[in-house]
Amino acid sequence: MMAPIRSKPPVEDNDFAVNEDPERLDKVYDRVLGKGGYSMLTEEVRWLAVTHKSFDHGRRGFNDRLIYLGKRIVELHTSLSLYHASSATPFPDTRDHHGRQPFRHPALDGLAGVSAENKYQILNTARTAQLAEKYGLDTVVRWKPRSVRNMRSLESSGLPRVTSGALYAIVGAIALQRGGEVAEDVVRERILRPLGLQ
Repeated sequence: MMAPIRSKPPVEDNDFAVNEDPERLDKVYDRVLGKGGYSMLTEEVRWLAVTHKSFDHGRRGFNDRLIYLGKRIVELHTSLSLYHASSATPFPDTRDHHGRQPFRHPALDGLAGVSAENKYQILNTARTAQLAEKYGLDTVVRWKPRSVRNMRSLESSGLPRVTSGALYAIVGAIALQRGGEVAEDVVRERILRPLGLQ
């Protein structure tokens, strides 16, 4: 997929080495999913989940759709955990000047803790990227930074977003290949618990 004539001259020293070792990838999957976790996914899907669209110009497939699905699953279980964790704190008593009472039901008490701010505090990119780095995903993601020459700028090139995206993509892949219950267990035990949410 290369044009016969280049519109720009080639850039020297623009190669970025990525992991090509399947054993190294499997070890990272074992850290993310637990012992034997690499066997939960096929080899092709394991590589796809850690491949960003910047790698090889997306010719070998990339993980955007898996990220989308995985992020929705993680957000769902984060909301459910916040709901159950805050069910002891009901909504504050509010009355208006007309004397109207809002509808109350015990099942709605947990909604006080489910908010966009609370979810963002738990799932912001910095925290999920730090967790992904703890698991070693930063050593196996396949991507190409904006500037290869300046290796100090990997963070500014988007490494936190790429690694946290790979974590979400793994959840999406688990959901597709193993089902929602297994994906829920992975989210609760391997993502939410390390982030401090029971």
